[in-house]
Amino acid sequence: MGHRVARLLRGYGSYIRSAPGTHIWLLILFATTIALRHVSPHLEHRILERRSTNLHYLAVSPVRVLISSAFYIAGGGWFFYFVLYNVFHVPAERWLGTLRWLLVVAIAHVGATYLSEGVLYWAIEHGHAPERARYTLDYGVSYALAGVEAVLVYLITRPWRYLYLAGLLLFYGTALLRSRDFTSVGHFSAVLLGLACYPLTRARPASWDPVASLRGLPHRLRAAWSRPA
Repeated sequence: MGHRVARLLRGYGSYIRSAPGTHIWLLILFATTIALRHVSPHLEHRILERRSTNLHYLAVSPVRVLISSAFYIAGGGWFFYFVLYNVFHVPAERWLGTLRWLLVVAIAHVGATYLSEGVLYWAIEHGHAPERARYTLDYGVSYALAGVEAVLVYLITRPWRYLYLAGLLLFYGTALLRSRDFTSVGHFSAVLLGLACYPLTRARPASWDPVASLRGLPHRLRAAWSRPA
């Protein structure tokens, strides 16, 4: 039993090394999440305010807030994002390579931020949102996640990619129609930006058949557990 556990741990180490960017990001998110739990609510608000990609800070210090805002979680908890990162970011990084994956992350995060804040700016200028909305807290990793979810469309083989794409558009499109706020605009924009990253995937053809993978999963698990130490 001990040998099997050690083998599983070594396997997980290889898994981490196959997507180093994702796991470094998760580690930073864990550290910032723990740090915020040990400060007062007032200080927490001040920390997040200084790292928000709202209209005020995008005008004053855009590079700083675009980077720092991606190191804090806005709702959901760290373990929730740990699961989502392993479901979406890890396969994307392993498939595209760390550099191309990071480029998709940056395009989705930065592009969706400016598009959503642009909509908010228009709403303020036309009297549909209050002036104080320029200082709204806006941080987190969900735009980047939505973009990576979208680019994974090109990893999935036909016809399953179309079902996945339909589910993705339905999920984020419904949220946009229901909420009609700048955050839902940002998420839907991130999905479109992720789909627009198709040129980055041309050298990485579709290779994942979800049905075949599910059928073979029990056999692979039995083989991994019964393999001699």
